[in-house]
Amino acid sequence: MTAQSSYTYIFNTHAEAETAIRSLSKSSFDVKKLSIVGKGYHSEEHPMGFYTVGDRMKTWGSMGVFWGSIWGLLAAPAVFFLPGLGVIALAGPFVTMLVGALEGAAVVGGLSALGAAFMSIGASKDDVIKYDTALKADKYVLIVHGSADDIAHARSVLDH
Repeated sequence: MTAQSSYTYIFNTHAEAETAIRSLSKSSFDVKKLSIVGKGYHSEEHPMGFYTVGDRMKTWGSMGVFWGSIWGLLAAPAVFFLPGLGVIALAGPFVTMLVGALEGAAVVGGLSALGAAFMSIGASKDDVIKYDTALKADKYVLIVHGSADDIAHARSVLDH
């Protein structure tokens, strides 16, 4: 059995995050091994709503185009309201980890459910704070899941 791990990137804009995901897709990386976390819209705006059709989610609002295009590539789209962060949109295997933390009321050392989900993929408390801060600043966290070979493949594409 191959050991599973993860590697995380922070992108300043939705355009950067989308470019990274599309670059990985073009390099034959299995995009079902990617998770993206970010705000669905700016905090001063109000969402119009969302709905799901199979594994595809449609959104409205300022970031609807970005999230709509990402839902077409990644699995398990979801939108959550998380205290302290507001509405967070995400997709990929990380959704399951967050749902598990929410259902289990998992709070690790005073961390939120989102923090507990990040720790479940091997993030340190310092990393959790970094990701939380990035999300509050409307940045995007891309998580690459998989074997050491998967991580190496993704890093070779994204680090260039």
